[in-house]
Amino acid sequence: MGISLFWNTIRTIITTAFVCGAVVPALGQSDPFASGWTLNNEQSSLNFQSVKNQTKVESSSFATFSGSIAEDGAATVTVMLESVDTKIDLRNVRMRFLFFESFQYPEAVITAQLDPAELADLPTVRRKTLSLPYALDLHGVQKEATADVVVTLINEDLVSVATTTPISIAAADFNLMGGVEKLEDAAKVDIIPSATVTFDFMFARNASQGSTAPTSDPEPSTEPAQVALEPTGNFSAEACIGRFEILSRSNNTYFKSGSAQLDGKSEPFLISIADIVKRCPDMVVEVGGHTDSIGSVASNMRLSERRAASVLRNLVDKGVPAANLTSAGYGESQPKADNATSKGRWKNRRIEFRVIKGATE
Repeated sequence: MGISLFWNTIRTIITTAFVCGAVVPALGQSDPFASGWTLNNEQSSLNFQSVKNQTKVESSSFATFSGSIAEDGAATVTVMLESVDTKIDLRNVRMRFLFFESFQYPEAVITAQLDPAELADLPTVRRKTLSLPYALDLHGVQKEATADVVVTLINEDLVSVATTTPISIAAADFNLMGGVEKLEDAAKVDIIPSATVTFDFMFARNASQGSTAPTSDPEPSTEPAQVALEPTGNFSAEACIGRFEILSRSNNTYFKSGSAQLDGKSEPFLISIADIVKRCPDMVVEVGGHTDSIGSVASNMRLSERRAASVLRNLVDKGVPAANLTSAGYGESQPKADNATSKGRWKNRRIEFRVIKGATE
């Protein structure tokens, strides 16, 4: 071996030892959560599967979610429910307004506490399956459960956390049965009232822990102004008409008993209505009031007219041009359900939105 080759070989050995010395301690460190981790939305996926008419399986996803693992192992993932993606625009609208009621419950939050001891050998084994307790906060209800997940160390600064088997979530556990019924009524299908969820979350370490490649500090995260998967700007005539038909099924406009005074819990829904009407500027939308059959025909007619007018004023106060709205009361004359039952009467007490001008223009 020549002198030159000898020294080149020595330099290679020294360089390799230096690099390994920098990387191995990072992989073998006793604290797997050092510096914390941030979920990478673009490299991650969150999907759910539902079944309608007993056999037809549909797979949907969410486009926008964020998450982190703190230095103490506390993990949080926040899902923006408006970002539901069924691949069909009006189906997305149904899911948002009729099922998730995202105008009132915009987020689902998953929390878990990871145990450092369970992951201490991850740098060596690279891949582990854990039985992970977690809590899901959805539609105003929090439930605890356990899921089997597989944790895979891609490199010292990148880790994947994924389901090993689908997680079953029952609609009844989260007060979503009303939403299931609304979907069935709107789509004219039978829906099994549970879904299975799968995910593959990719987390990146917040700062380099000895990696030979420097990593930059993450950019401060900000929620996008709009996460719903729909066009920006004005809607087409078809999109407007479809949205108003869906919104008329929501029954999320509330009044004080026997009164035309809007209840404050109607506000999130009416904000969404105002936004949609503004994006249908070439149309005139009728706000229609309907009642059940309790009381006289004349009093029900007056109440329906006053309630419709109250909603119209609310929308104008939110910036909707008065020229784009009109109101009408129909009293008890157009029932959608049987007034002999309390559930039927609830369905009949409603506000509907209907395009009466501009639909074909």
